[in-house]
Amino acid sequence: MRCCLLLLLVALQASTVLASDWLAWRGPTADNHARQGESVPTSWSETENVLWKTPVPGRGHATPIIVGDRIYLATADKTKDVQSVVAFDRQTGAEEGVIVVHDGGVDVKIHSKNTYASPTIASDGKQLYTVFVNNKAVWASAISLGGKILWQQRVGEFDPKKYPFGYGASPVVYRDVLIVANEYDGPDSGLYAFDTATGKSRWQAERPQHSSFSSPIVAKVADRDQLLISGLRQIASFDPVTGRSLWQADGTTDATCGTVVWDGDLVFASGGFPDSGTFAVRADGSGEVVWQNRVKCYEQSMLVVDGYLYAVADSGVAYCWRASDGQEMWKQRLKGPVSASPLAVGDTIMASNERGTTYVFKANPERFEELAENQWGNSSFASPVVVDDRIYLRHAKGDGADRQEFLVCIGEQ
Repeated sequence: MRCCLLLLLVALQASTVLASDWLAWRGPTADNHARQGESVPTSWSETENVLWKTPVPGRGHATPIIVGDRIYLATADKTKDVQSVVAFDRQTGAEEGVIVVHDGGVDVKIHSKNTYASPTIASDGKQLYTVFVNNKAVWASAISLGGKILWQQRVGEFDPKKYPFGYGASPVVYRDVLIVANEYDGPDSGLYAFDTATGKSRWQAERPQHSSFSSPIVAKVADRDQLLISGLRQIASFDPVTGRSLWQADGTTDATCGTVVWDGDLVFASGGFPDSGTFAVRADGSGEVVWQNRVKCYEQSMLVVDGYLYAVADSGVAYCWRASDGQEMWKQRLKGPVSASPLAVGDTIMASNERGTTYVFKANPERFEELAENQWGNSSFASPVVVDDRIYLRHAKGDGADRQEFLVCIGEQ
């Protein structure tokens, strides 16, 4: 393993962290809502409202994060056997360099829809934190904003036998700990927390030995901070400081990929494999399953806006349910399949499918109200991000050997 520093460390010294930064998977409030007051176009194409586009080396499903005046993106190139972080200038999209996190050891077996760089980078505004599977193990790394690898820790073995589909869970930073999920049919299945400054272990929590792919998230529900994760036929809560189990409730399927969302003292999760279902559970430790249905949102997460739960199922059907009791308000067939998670920008929702189409519709429980159907490229697995009145998309054009990923910036021209 080696670190290929960016073009010049002098050029990549840490910039001032901005209040609008998007530092991790699910954004500044951990629920995939853009900050209040964002104003972005609802319509775009390959020629309309594109401020810039930049080729991305390699391939990945990681969502971009934004720290100061820089955008960071995890990617992997199987042909070169490397897993990396790419830095881009926030204003112009110019690539500023590549940090090679792992040189060699990129595993062979993954699902055809997965990549070797699916987890989104996390940051505390001072450092970057990556998680990659390399040499049949999960590795966590801390990287300075100037491109220097500060520490690396082998989280644990990752060598699933029954479902060798790869890895996808994004890490989460809580105070001064980095929390990583490693869930598979092996002895190291669990949640792991590391000191962000040193990389030393802070705690471990065992999980059932079975494959699941969801990212953990920390939310304040039922009057306390809870580390939430779905999958393994349960929705589970842990103390993010100690790793102590707080509660587990029946719900979800064997494997899920989406991240838990919440409203009041209710948490919501959907899956998955081998069966389907969306579940609402009370997060007070009672284990009460408040409602459930048979809708499947496997890879993508859902979205709560003003007391209503919005989802776009794998098949491309959009749903709105009343969060309190699961009452279906409406459903609307869009085009699937879907892997990216929807994003809320004020009272508007953006949802991309795997074909590069982004639907924009109102967060309106009364009826489905489409504002636009936008096409960029022909492939999209990463979720959109909105910061400072700009939309950032990781889309791709072409197929097979001709496929090229791009980081695209959408804004008013």
